[in-house]
Amino acid sequence: MAKKAAGTPATVLLTAQGVAHELHPYDASPDAPNYGALVAEALGVDPAVLFKTLIAEVDGVLTVAVVPVTGELDLKALAAATGGKRAGLADRAAAERSSGYVRGGISPLGQRKRLPTVVDDSAAGLDRMYVSAGRRGLQVSLAPADLIRLTDASSARIRT
Repeated sequence: MAKKAAGTPATVLLTAQGVAHELHPYDASPDAPNYGALVAEALGVDPAVLFKTLIAEVDGVLTVAVVPVTGELDLKALAAATGGKRAGLADRAAAERSSGYVRGGISPLGQRKRLPTVVDDSAAGLDRMYVSAGRRGLQVSLAPADLIRLTDASSARIRT
């Protein structure tokens, strides 16, 4: 009898696809102010390479936005990048239900439901970027091109 693969849906996907990646555990409360800066400090990395995953609603369609923790999501830019008119952050319960992850651990990878995804264009200039690995306290580093390919994402300036 085959054993079920261990890990989060994000790490299982990366392994199954043969994508070079590295896991980075850390300890920081997701409710702390300046959470992104705390995570970057805990990992010893430049905050510009650490990205947060947000789920927004663009004209009623749930959409994933991946932006650096050094900035905020520009909702108007996200709407424009997806051909929409109006965007707002999704309800927490809807984001968790759609992604299969909990707030503070939502990964753009391995989500329960495939959503339109936009990665901020600042990732393009990086060798490696860090995103949630699918649970609180765990980040994964990988090449931006791999993230974009696996999520079928577009790239646009969506940060403020």
